Amino acid sequence: VPIFLGAEGPKNVAMAAEIADGWLPLYYSPFHPEVYADSLKGAPEDFQIIAGAQVNINDDLEQALMPVKMMIGFYIGGMGAKGQNYHTKLMQRMGFEAEALKIQELFFAGKREEAIAAVPTEFADEISLVGPIERIRDRVAAWEDSPVTTILVHGGHVPALRQAAEAVLG
Repeated sequence: VPIFLGAEGPKNVAMAAEIADGWLPLYYSPFHPEVYADSLKGAPEDFQIIAGAQVNINDDLEQALMPVKMMIGFYIGGMGAKGQNYHTKLMQRMGFEAEALKIQELFFAGKREEAIAAVPTEFADEISLVGPIERIRDRVAAWEDSPVTTILVHGGHVPALRQAAEAVLG
């Protein structure tokens, strides 16, 4: 039975590469594989990375990103204690330090809508597959060029997921 570890911190990702068959990152950006490069050094050739990506087909990119931003706002802002939120620390390592801290500050102040609005579009976009179907198809190329072996897609609507799968897989 293959063993996959869900991990975010650099030491835990390195441990996954050492002892497991694969890794399940919460947020993975194919545009910034360097964030995990050191942790994945020494991983066996057959090591699998199964990264989740929310899929939302919509011609309005900002509207398509809203469910992603809502999820990020909650995880970055409301999961864990201030100063010890692994999701916040991950977003900081991914190049969004000030933004992550601002989201957390707003969330802890009870300003959830403002926390969600503070989620950078660039960050939400990098970890998801959203927008018009043609855009999603084009952005899959970055995932194909990354160390990710499988994209675990999720979204709320089965027809949209089917449409995305057909567009991407041909």
